[in-house]
Amino acid sequence: MKSSMNLILCIFIFLSIFPFPNFVRSDASDHRYKPGDFVPLYANKVGPFHNPSETYRYFDLPFCIPDHVKEKKEALGEVLNGDRLVLGPYILDFLMDKDSDVLCKRKLSKKEVAVFRRAVNKDYYFQMYYDDLPIWGLIGRVDREGRAEKDYKYYLYKHIHFDILYNKDRVIEINVQMDPHSVLDLTEDKEVDAEFTYSVKWKETDIPFDKRMDKFSQTSSLPHHLEIHWFSIINSCVTVLLLTGFLATILMRILKNDFIKYTHDEESVDDQEETGWKYIHGDVFRFPKYKSLFAAALGCGTQLFALTVFIFMLGLVGVFYPYNRGALFTALLVMYALTSGIAGYTATSFYCQLEGTNWVRNVLLTGCLFCAPLFVTFCFLNTIAIAYSSTAALPFGTILVIVLIWTLVTSPLLVFGGIAGKSSRTEFQAPCRTTKYPREIPQLLWYRSTVPQMAMAGFLPFSAIYIELYYIFASVWGHKIYTIYSILFIVFIILLIVTAFITVALTYFQLAAEDHEWWWRSFLCGGSTGIFIYGYCLYYYYARSDMSGLMQTSFFFGYMACICYGFFLMLGAVGFRAALLFVRHIYRSIKCE
Repeated sequence: MKSSMNLILCIFIFLSIFPFPNFVRSDASDHRYKPGDFVPLYANKVGPFHNPSETYRYFDLPFCIPDHVKEKKEALGEVLNGDRLVLGPYILDFLMDKDSDVLCKRKLSKKEVAVFRRAVNKDYYFQMYYDDLPIWGLIGRVDREGRAEKDYKYYLYKHIHFDILYNKDRVIEINVQMDPHSVLDLTEDKEVDAEFTYSVKWKETDIPFDKRMDKFSQTSSLPHHLEIHWFSIINSCVTVLLLTGFLATILMRILKNDFIKYTHDEESVDDQEETGWKYIHGDVFRFPKYKSLFAAALGCGTQLFALTVFIFMLGLVGVFYPYNRGALFTALLVMYALTSGIAGYTATSFYCQLEGTNWVRNVLLTGCLFCAPLFVTFCFLNTIAIAYSSTAALPFGTILVIVLIWTLVTSPLLVFGGIAGKSSRTEFQAPCRTTKYPREIPQLLWYRSTVPQMAMAGFLPFSAIYIELYYIFASVWGHKIYTIYSILFIVFIILLIVTAFITVALTYFQLAAEDHEWWWRSFLCGGSTGIFIYGYCLYYYYARSDMSGLMQTSFFFGYMACICYGFFLMLGAVGFRAALLFVRHIYRSIKCE
């Protein structure tokens, strides 16, 4: 009890140090200002517009760099999101208009001109925050006067105009406009004189302060987009209804006939040969091979399912508002740590039900099954980010914090869950007695083997969610905003239902063909949707996005491989649980000697 109280105390201390959710906060926490008050503008990052993961510090480009760069202290989620906020060079005091103010005058060297020209050629954008409101803009433009690259003209914007809306003593909205006539020609490789200027215009509005973030949510809530989202849900519902009717036919007709047939056989001649799924009743509950790995996969899948549900709950209550992705990363990290006890308990209790003896090794395997591939992927990608000097590279202090969370929270909860699972000492509930020697599985047709069955099992759930996948990918790997978490939650529920139904159907056909090795098959068929999602990654990268370069490609396919692997474990656990309930039900309904 004392150790549990100490663990809970550590968790509360952790949540106090790293507040949740993490917001990008300015110095003025109450967001109220008087005329002439200093309102900080934080420059965040720059990078190629089409490569959202390839981001750099704002002053990595040779802008007007102040003598002393003042960095903002960032929360954990901001660092994980790649944010590196510094006090910007622009002075935007509250209600103070400026027609044109010189930011700096300087001579750009040939090297600096080449750096800017490369950035303009790759469509670099900048991101800033003014009183917690995000600002976006491009740093230049390319005029393609001919097809050959030598005919291109590269221009850097020298003047930026800020339009700021206010309501009494609060900032409501800010927009930036780059002056297309005030540009610097970077086409030739020579030194140039540059004068960077900016202007500010304040306008009054009646928009209340608590509604100022609504405009960022309107894009995904437009009627056109809502129609597409609802079309996706209707398409998924039709799939569910068809699959439900298909299974109802099995349960009401085929199984009913089977029950009648087997009941009639029991009342007739005893030596009549049995066929079908009843014939293998002595083998269907024979424990699978690699039971420790199977239990660990089931535990990890259950943990990821709980993690997903908690994330949806936070999204539905409005925690993840637009341009606050740092909160999502923090939520994933904290919730994964706190749900590790679920993985330990599920894996160890099921492993003990399967008559496993080395539960300590099972707990270690459960802890490494998902974390180890994720850790290896992170080390590889973080090394690439360091080589690129990108803000996507996590600093040593952040890595140390993550290691401490894993050491002080994740691992103890995993072990405690394993101990609780071992202490539960429940036996596996099998309605049929397992024979001593397994029956030989008959020769099956090719489409009844594992890989074709996985292809069939993964296609239907994927078809129910693929329309919504584009919007999710465009939000995670682009600059779109996704805020309709209620629709996404409905799609997730449909995904679970379809996965469970198709796994049950394929399990029945497998048993009807007298193949009793259904344990791993049901898990693989349930999780095969993750493979289809990774296949969609290839389509999205090459057909729907303009991403390029080693870093962006590595980040996209590396982290998507981990995400799809997590989906594989989660949906595999859902499919197996559904198949287990079904198999227990049908064998409990007949008399087996």
